[in-house]
Amino acid sequence: MENPSLKKDELRARKIYLYTFYFCAATMLTIFIYALVLSVAEYLNTGEIVIGEVLVDTEFPMTGLAKLVTYLMIVTVVGWYCVTKIGGAQARKLPKSWKALFQLIVLAIAITALYEFVYNFVVWNSFITIDMTNGLLRLDDINVPYPNPETPWNLVFATKMSFAAFLISAHGFYVISKSEEKSD
Repeated sequence: MENPSLKKDELRARKIYLYTFYFCAATMLTIFIYALVLSVAEYLNTGEIVIGEVLVDTEFPMTGLAKLVTYLMIVTVVGWYCVTKIGGAQARKLPKSWKALFQLIVLAIAITALYEFVYNFVVWNSFITIDMTNGLLRLDDINVPYPNPETPWNLVFATKMSFAAFLISAHGFYVISKSEEKSD
């Protein structure tokens, strides 16, 4: 016989994860729309765009506080965590063949994201070092014309988002592995 107070507490925890997920999703959507509108306006005015630059240049709620890219990184990871807490029971019900396929996919994503994070971080630090030897301190304005020279990426944005992608995919691999153990 289940304890009714435990069942009630489980429902409250589920609501917390659900409401937090909705908050994260709404925040991601708001940041995306804001960045899209400003990026389109910048492209129409200058004919150029740097991926992620708008999110790195915008501090919220006031100058000197966190940048939108930082909020985006946080709500992406927290939103993912809430999704796994809400839907974790369904993952245990998947056939082993599907779990194996998903595990391989998220492992490949984790490896790629880790490589991209390290690559972007090293390149970003290299540019900072070069700038500092020339007496400059540019942390947020550095971009790299990779993978497409026509549309460079801001290195702060690329580093933070590849780190978030690594955390999400590594956690996904862990969740699938854990569900594998519980179903045995």
